[in-house]
Amino acid sequence: MVSDRGTVWEYETVRPPRAATMEEATDPKELLNELGRDGWELVSTIEYSGGGTKYLVFKRPAKGDTDG
Repeated sequence: MVSDRGTVWEYETVRPPRAATMEEATDPKELLNELGRDGWELVSTIEYSGGGTKYLVFKRPAKGDTDG
């Protein structure tokens, strides 16, 4: 059955791996592939005001959503 409310999304945020200097230190490919296998899609990043990525933002259709 199709709902008139559209797809319901759930969101996840992840902090990229960092070195002691707070700079991105390692390639997050393994983490990204794991999240992708679980149905998460990277949709945005949240940046520090001085530069650098603070969070990676993911979304996927919420479990139990009948539209997806």
